[in-house]
Amino acid sequence: MPKAGIYIHIPFCTVKCMYCDFYTVADKEDAIPTFFKALIKEIELCKLDTSDWIIDTIFIGGGTPSLTQPDQLEKVIQALKNKFNLSNVTEFTLEANPGEAPAARLKAFHDLGINRLSIGVQSLEPDLLQFLTRNHGPDEVIQTIEIARMTGFENINCDLIFNIPGQSLEIWQRDLMRVLDMGPEHISCYSLTVEEGTKLYQYVNRKEVTMPNEDQSAEFYQCAQTTMQESGFEQYEISNWGKPEKYCQHNIHYWEIDPYLAFGPSAHGYDGVHRFANVRNLDSYIKMLGEGELPRQDIYELSDIDRTNEMIGFGLRIKNGINLNQIPKSYLNMVNESIERNQSKWGDYYILGGNRLKLTPQGFVFADTIAVDLMIPVP
Repeated sequence: MPKAGIYIHIPFCTVKCMYCDFYTVADKEDAIPTFFKALIKEIELCKLDTSDWIIDTIFIGGGTPSLTQPDQLEKVIQALKNKFNLSNVTEFTLEANPGEAPAARLKAFHDLGINRLSIGVQSLEPDLLQFLTRNHGPDEVIQTIEIARMTGFENINCDLIFNIPGQSLEIWQRDLMRVLDMGPEHISCYSLTVEEGTKLYQYVNRKEVTMPNEDQSAEFYQCAQTTMQESGFEQYEISNWGKPEKYCQHNIHYWEIDPYLAFGPSAHGYDGVHRFANVRNLDSYIKMLGEGELPRQDIYELSDIDRTNEMIGFGLRIKNGINLNQIPKSYLNMVNESIERNQSKWGDYYILGGNRLKLTPQGFVFADTIAVDLMIPVP
């Protein structure tokens, strides 16, 4: 029986961050009640047979889900329970922003069974937070973690961003150390990337902002690797470090190509055969569900070549690497030939043995490039 997860996307934010490529809406609070009715309707309309799945994780992302009222979330959880077997859920994550998760609300979320909090810290440097258009300061980060502990959360993740213009290696290391001192169980470190359609993209395009170069980016990343290792955190994925037994099980479903349900505008799911994506527009999402229609924008069957390339792309991201025994048989020889062909170029950065291919810690720096070189060309 495959292990599986559930993802729910709540798109509301108080401010749209200048770098964010996720589907979010600001100043739309009046649409929240209608959105939740549509979300529950989508759950009720789900026709997927999950009877042989072991659903063990739920992740509520966004947006800023911590802005949600607990009674709204309670109805969503009840709708999920009515439809799916949630008796195996051991990890239930909610994303929260510093300063936007008051104590009474966090306590109510914890009482609903949410046992993991993912906090969008991003930086503790006021100037960098201002550049990123974040509406919190370092004090709110400390306060939010303290409140989370006080209300019962024993599994906290902090998201951090490196590669920010104006961020020195010294500032980055100081941020890492200060967050580590706050005692989270998990830390995710992401490089600031320039995504088309964001304000950051416009600034870079107009040459108003200059991004750090690849060498600087690699320095930031290697600094994170060293600092986290010295602090007793295990790197189990390119961007993720956890205390033992505190890896994010939900994200592991994505990387191991397990099935997962997905609800909400722009949410992506996988039923084990088909990948699907919901419409990336709140009004269209609400309208389609109001008419009794699932809000699909895209659905396609994963072919053997798609699956092979996904196994390479996702597998090289994780510490355990790619299980070559799971590669579709029709492409296994081609994958082995590709590994052999790239041995002289990348052999120092990957380890092949026991039917597994995995990257060294140094190899993680080049993971995306290595994956592209190993993938099978699509005819």
